[in-house]
Amino acid sequence: MAENAASVAPDPRELEVQNAKAFLQQAGPNGVSLYEHLAALLSRVLAERPPNALEILEQMSTELHWSRLTKGLDTLRTQKEEPHTYIKAESHRALFARGAGEEEAEGDGEMTESPLPNLLDLAHLLQQGGVNLGRDETVRIALALKRLTDTRPLQFCRFWGKILGTQGSYLVAEVQFREGEDDEAEEGAEEEEDKTGEEEEDEEEKEEAEDLPPKSTYRPPPVVPKEDNGTGANKYVYFVCTEPGAEWVRLPSVTPAQITAARKVRRLFTGNLDAPVITYPPFLGTEANLLRAQIARISAGTLVSPLGYYQFGEEEGEEEEEGAVRDTYEENPEYEGIPVTELVESLSNWVHHVQHILPQGRCVWHNTAVKSEEEAEEEEGEEEEKEDEEEPEPEVGPPLLTPLSEDAEINQTPPWTASLSSSLIPQYALAVLRSNLWPGAYTIASSKKFENIYIGWGVKYSPEGYSPTAPPPPQVEYPSGPEISEAADPTVEEEQALKAAQEEAAAAAEEAEEEEEEEEEEEDD
Repeated sequence: MAENAASVAPDPRELEVQNAKAFLQQAGPNGVSLYEHLAALLSRVLAERPPNALEILEQMSTELHWSRLTKGLDTLRTQKEEPHTYIKAESHRALFARGAGEEEAEGDGEMTESPLPNLLDLAHLLQQGGVNLGRDETVRIALALKRLTDTRPLQFCRFWGKILGTQGSYLVAEVQFREGEDDEAEEGAEEEEDKTGEEEEDEEEKEEAEDLPPKSTYRPPPVVPKEDNGTGANKYVYFVCTEPGAEWVRLPSVTPAQITAARKVRRLFTGNLDAPVITYPPFLGTEANLLRAQIARISAGTLVSPLGYYQFGEEEGEEEEEGAVRDTYEENPEYEGIPVTELVESLSNWVHHVQHILPQGRCVWHNTAVKSEEEAEEEEGEEEEKEDEEEPEPEVGPPLLTPLSEDAEINQTPPWTASLSSSLIPQYALAVLRSNLWPGAYTIASSKKFENIYIGWGVKYSPEGYSPTAPPPPQVEYPSGPEISEAADPTVEEEQALKAAQEEAAAAAEEAEEEEEEEEEEEDD
């Protein structure tokens, strides 16, 4: 019996192997044991037989582990995030896809006129001046502009620039529709008219239905109307997108109130057009409206051209005699060009070819004292008229094609800086004009060619530290007095005492009168 028991006793080494295997086979939180993981890893190594198995063993182990975590449709498990480059490539895939009908157009062999700008030529010129968008981004932006021009009836298209943001940037395209084909603008104007008409009808109905208290005599300042599409600050239409391949979004028209409010605040863009603009003074609109206002301000201050490149037409000369403001120009076919050295030496060889925005927020001043026929009829029925009101003084700004030498300095700092693109090879250098008022605005020109672009944060330079506008002081309270203050009712004793005092005062007055009459009679005797 002892001999049989000794022969059945297990070997200590086998026990150690079994215990170690049992330890490795313990399942983890995900239901997989280390033994199964090592077995699957070794099977993969033997199946693939990579030349550097030891070096990529850790990587293969991580991939095997992640494949188990992302397997199935369990949404409670954390999904493996796709690389940023893969997500970006997916968004850019549509740019490189050929649209329907493009192959047939190429087969015809006829090249139709297209408003698509030659962005590669622009990028080459900018690169010589030290402003580089990068070859890959330039190609993607050019393809994005191609999608914009192919899907909309445009007459003119230009890459305006890039406005940076804290969470995303805006690519800006400046376009102009063909005549009579801008349906979106007409629909927006009709909707605004309908809304204003509905609001007026609702107010009239409320006034008739309710017994309202007396109206306030306060009159808010008159609203300055916005400029029509195709004129002034709304001369061009602007489309933006946050990434090449994303959908182009049309920015709304800008109003004078938005431009005036944008001048008083400083705010970085977020990259979300629907983000609220929480500032003081308050800004009426979202980030899309603020972006449109800043684009108008930057364009009015930084879009410049060499002297003589643009000229006024013959019709403009007749309008000037009548006192009208010049707002259009045309290219000068006889422009011979200005040497690059002269462009750098003197700012008088550069001019603004975009209208100046007046303090009112418009390019053409609007007289708010002149009222429409409806407003005049309403005021005729009123009895009181304000005759003391003075008409506002007309605002006048620098005319179109004004030289840059007349621009105001910024706290003893010149508003522009002109330089050559290369001091080592000046005979082939370009003229680079940089705005100090709007950092990020560049104009690069050769003797007969120039380009404008803006790449910045959309914030104007301030020589002093920015301090927000303080809120106005609270209004003065009404004067307190017995006429408007509520008094406590007197008691019966107080009323009796007041009555007795009044009777005594009256009796004393009568006695005084009688004594005066007696004295007068004695004097007469």
